[in-house]
Amino acid sequence: MHTCVLICAYLDVIFDLMAIHCKVNADFGCMQSHIFLLNCDVCCSFPLPEMLEAHRKYGGMGTLLVIKVSAESANQFGELVADPVTNELLHYTEKPETFVSDRINCGVYIFTPDIFSAIESVSTQWKDRADLRRLSSFESLHSATRNAPTHFVRLDQDILSPLAGKKQLYTYETLDFWEQIKTPGMSLKCSGLYLSQFRFTTPHLLLSGDGTKSASIIGDVYVHPSAKIHPSAKIGPNVSISANARIGAGVRLISCIILDNVEIKDNAVVIHAIVGWKSSIGRWSRVQASSKNLYLGGHGGNYNSKLGITILGEAVTVEDEVVVINSVVLPHKTLNVSVQEEIIL
Repeated sequence: MHTCVLICAYLDVIFDLMAIHCKVNADFGCMQSHIFLLNCDVCCSFPLPEMLEAHRKYGGMGTLLVIKVSAESANQFGELVADPVTNELLHYTEKPETFVSDRINCGVYIFTPDIFSAIESVSTQWKDRADLRRLSSFESLHSATRNAPTHFVRLDQDILSPLAGKKQLYTYETLDFWEQIKTPGMSLKCSGLYLSQFRFTTPHLLLSGDGTKSASIIGDVYVHPSAKIHPSAKIGPNVSISANARIGAGVRLISCIILDNVEIKDNAVVIHAIVGWKSSIGRWSRVQASSKNLYLGGHGGNYNSKLGITILGEAVTVEDEVVVINSVVLPHKTLNVSVQEEIIL
């Protein structure tokens, strides 16, 4: 029986060989394990059981999750070519200047412990090359004063590209959704994608209501069982309401994430926003993205814009009849005047 080790990392992470290697050795000395490496800025269905089954079938060192995208957007990611029959990774290049393929790397991997030998080999080659040249005085000073290790291995350029076409790496293509979270607005889009997935995988998590005995629900909406919502409120689509939130009479929520212990008072409106823990939005107040970032009645937005949404940090108070548009408010602030396109420090 194999053990699986899960490692989460930010996209473009540089592999810290010794930290990961020592961690796995300490926890799983026999090294009969599979290592799952997931980039933390990735939103997808994470078909890990299916990937693992395919990985074992391939018998290689690693398996990459891939997806087909438009040719116009492919060069923003790592493009790859795989054998259509065996799914072996034949060629990999990171953000190429010219079009290579419409299949891209999703940032989700399964490796065998052999990956550490490959990383160590690259690291040793780097050390040997470094020993052959004389360091400048600036480089010597920089090396002596920095705390981080001086040798890192880049997963894409130093592992994936050289091992492509050597029957070591394989691909598993997903037909589900995939997005990269690079802007605040993408958090809302990804929340909507997961809510849509709930409709097919766990529909009991989604709320329903016609506005008579319970709140009127439109589209995909998740509400934690401990949250309290007035029957006259109108919620959705694409709304997630967390634990112990309190939603007052006549409140309208569209495309937003409401975190724990938030209070939204009577007749307030929240559109295309993230409301942080323990925040409070006063009566007849409005928290939303700018009008140019809303369309289709406020159901969508420009997710890729630099901001595109309004974010309230933890324990922010928006007093009655205050409008907050396309702004970021840091924690523990109180707003008693309307603001637009501002960062409140």
